[in-house]
Order: sequence, then structure tokens, then C-alpha cells
Amino acid sequence: MKKIIYKILILVVTFQFVSCNDDLLDIPNPNTLTQAEFWQTEEDARLGVNAIYAMFYKPGLWSRWIYFRLDLTSDEGFSSSPWLELGDWTRFQYINFNFWEGNVQTWRDTYKAIWRCNQVLANLPNIEFQNQQEKNRLLAEAHFMRALHYYYAALLWENIPIVLDPSQPEDLPEQKPLQEVWMQIEDDLNIAMQSLPVSFDASNIGRPTKGAVKAFQARAFMQQQKWQQAKEALDYFFVGEGAGKYSLVDNYQDNFTHLNENNSESVFEIQFSDVNRGGDGEGPNATMSTNRPQFFAPNGIGWSDGEARPWIVDAFKSELTIDGELDIRLRHTLFYPNLEADFGDKVYGRDWQWGERVYFRKYARDYYRENEDYFAQNNFRMVRYADILLLYAEVLNELGQTSNAYQYVNQVRARVKMRPLETAYPEIGNDPQLFLDRLKMERALELFSESVRWADLKRWGDLSDPQKLALVAARDPDFNNFVIGRSIRLPIPQQEVENNPNLNQNPQY
Repeated sequence: MKKIIYKILILVVTFQFVSCNDDLLDIPNPNTLTQAEFWQTEEDARLGVNAIYAMFYKPGLWSRWIYFRLDLTSDEGFSSSPWLELGDWTRFQYINFNFWEGNVQTWRDTYKAIWRCNQVLANLPNIEFQNQQEKNRLLAEAHFMRALHYYYAALLWENIPIVLDPSQPEDLPEQKPLQEVWMQIEDDLNIAMQSLPVSFDASNIGRPTKGAVKAFQARAFMQQQKWQQAKEALDYFFVGEGAGKYSLVDNYQDNFTHLNENNSESVFEIQFSDVNRGGDGEGPNATMSTNRPQFFAPNGIGWSDGEARPWIVDAFKSELTIDGELDIRLRHTLFYPNLEADFGDKVYGRDWQWGERVYFRKYARDYYRENEDYFAQNNFRMVRYADILLLYAEVLNELGQTSNAYQYVNQVRARVKMRPLETAYPEIGNDPQLFLDRLKMERALELFSESVRWADLKRWGDLSDPQKLALVAARDPDFNNFVIGRSIRLPIPQQEVENNPNLNQNPQY
């Protein structure tokens, strides 16, 4: 896939918006292609699909700002950025709904990605292919990617327009309730499942597989409390076609560096590269990297716009391994004041005086360099098998199969030499609530700062019940600003509401 993404940005698809009576002015640009000229050949179709993947590299999405929405807005992190408006958008103080970096750019890039999916789905069926299987697969990739972007839009804004055809400037799409958004996600994933393979060859690594589809099906079902459907989706990994395909890697750190990417634990990951070092536009040298390490790195190395809440350090230290050692995940998850004393690690090889501040270490590049920049090449593991194991345990517990759920948590704990859950916490027994309470912490320890926590908090109802919210606020004081029924979703960009009579602003905004 990394070979493929180098070719992604050569695609330029433009519209002829106006015509002119003056023939001298009606001259086609020889350096661009019109819609009528494109979407003719198999290669056009492949480039069109590749252009969907290029949206991962846009700042509103997975190169930069979405981590502020999914990680820093959760109880895992916060922002002490001197850019006050940026920080306010991680602490539920939304004043300007048109704030570009906090809201508008992510909305724009989300629908731009959906537009690219819709372009493929509208035009690719009309192209003749020698290999019908490849054609079906490319269409399935577009369906999967559309579902993926709607999934994150559902987590962020909830009540949004569902656009299924290539947009035109005059379109005024209708807003749909969250339940209909979930239905659309399910429909796209069902279609994708029919034609995606179990795995790809080396030249196509990074494209979605059946496992990726099943993972997002399970995630979507779980956000709706559809536990039986979620179990059926996750069964794929344990008793279905995907059984035995995935496994935990021995070295936990391998999930966050560029040295062992697309490994046996990877279900779906974004293929980042530091080869191109251009801007974030559509030029041939546009960046294909992530900016996350630059924005989250410790003060003096990066911008330190994102910091971790220190409660997680105490959580890691509350239980030792079977060897009486600290949980190795702490070492690879966080930069914290006693890191060198605990593990002998110096942050980027330097001595730091940072008080009590805690920073995210996952995806940082201190393992081989002394600084950060805007061109980090570490692939982002959007779905790991460890996450699948913990989701399966949660689903089984919700279905009254608590005793059967232990084994899947224990696989995750065993990798880092933690005792079996029933040995470490015998008081849980077969009590579903006690099991869930512990599972919440197990997910935090394993998946901290991997952009799943916001969905977790919403799914567990921790942001809808005053007593549960108080517990979250005890870990993260930003949640003292959280308003139940309002802050659970972002406001829709106000400019979208004002320009489209079919859109209403989200409740209480």
C-alpha cells in the first residue's frame, strides 16, 4: 500500500462550473481533466479509489486535528496550548462554532472524503473491467471508506446529512437522525463485506480486509447497544474465516513505531510515509505523513498542544507484573516525570525539568531521533487485535457470558506479564457490572491515546449519567464543563446551518 500511496496525488478531478459565450475564454486547461474525460479506464478507477485514501493525510482528519477531538476531548488528555480557542475546544467551551481547526476543517474533510467515495460509487460501475473481481473489490473499498468516515462523523456530530451521490454546489442535503446514520454505516459495511478479501498481497497491504469490515461493524453495533449483532461480527475473528489470522505481537511497542508495521496484530492501519514533504493540498508532492507527534511532543521538542492526564500513571502503577515489575505498557505509553527512574529512559535522550506534566509517548519517535517535525511516518493502527479481544469480552459480558469473557482479557494481560484477571481481582466473579468496571480500566491501560476512548465513554453511558460523569470529571476536570445532553456531540459548523435550510443546529447549542 505504501507503494500505491505515492501515486495517489497525481489524480486531479475537476468540474467545468461555467460556460461562456466568448469562445476565446472557453479554453480547457490542458493540465487538468474534466469529469467527462476522466472515469473512462480501469486505471482511472484505481486512481479514483486511491484518492479516497489520500484524505487520511488531510489536517482535518488523521494527519492532525481529529486526535484533538477523539483523544484530548476524552478523559485521557487535555490542551494547555497558549492558543486559547484551540484549548477551549478540548474542554467543551465552544463559542465560535465556525472555529476552523476545532470544527469546520474536520467537517469539511469528512465530507470531502465522502464525496470521493461517492465519485467512485457513481462512476466506477460504468467502466468495463477485464477482471470483474477487481472491479467489485474497488467498489467494496469505497463502501468501506464511506462507512468509516460516517462512523467518525456519527461519533462527533451525530445528527448529520447522509450524502450518497456526488455533491453539487447547489445541493442542500437533509439532516438525518443518528439512528439513520448508523443504518447507512451498516449498509455500506454489508456491501463491502461481500467483495473484500481476507487478506491482501504485499503490494496492497493497507487496504481494508474482511477483518476491518467486521471490526467496524462491531464498533457500530456496540455504540447502538446491539450486543448480539456485535458478537456475530466479532465471531469472525474467533470462530469464523478470520480465526487464527490475527495475533498479539510479542513486543507491545511494535504497535506504534515505523519498524514493524502491518504486523499480525494489525486489523486496519493508516499508511503514513515521510517521503513527500509538501503541503496538505492536492499537488504531487503533498504530504502523506502525520503531524500528531509534532503537536503532542513534550515542550521543547514539539508544540505540546496535547498532554495526558496523570491519573493513568497511577493506574499503571496500581498493579505489578507476575515478576514484581512495572507494567511495560507504561513505558511505551507515556512520558512522565519518573520515566527515567522507573525504566532508565531519557526523553529524546535529554534531561528534562517538566514538573508534573505527562505527555503521550505512543507514536512519538524518540526511539530513533532527537526531535519531531510535521512528517512522521508511523502508521496509525486504527484497529488492533488487542482492541478486538477486549471488545469481544465486553460483548460477551453484556450477553450474560461473563465467565467466558475472562479469557479474552487475559490474552491481553498475558502479553505484558500481568496475572489472569480472575486471580488478580477475584472479587469480580461473574458479576457483569464489576467485570465491566474492570474492563473499562483494562481498555484504558491497553489502548490509551489510540483514539477509542471517546467512543468508549459514550457507549458506556459515562457521559449521560450525572454520577458516572462525576467520576470522569474526577479524572479530568475539563468535564466539569460538560453539559449532559449537549456536550455529548459537537455543534454543527454554524455556516453549514445558515447556508442549508435543511440543517438544524444540534440540541442545546
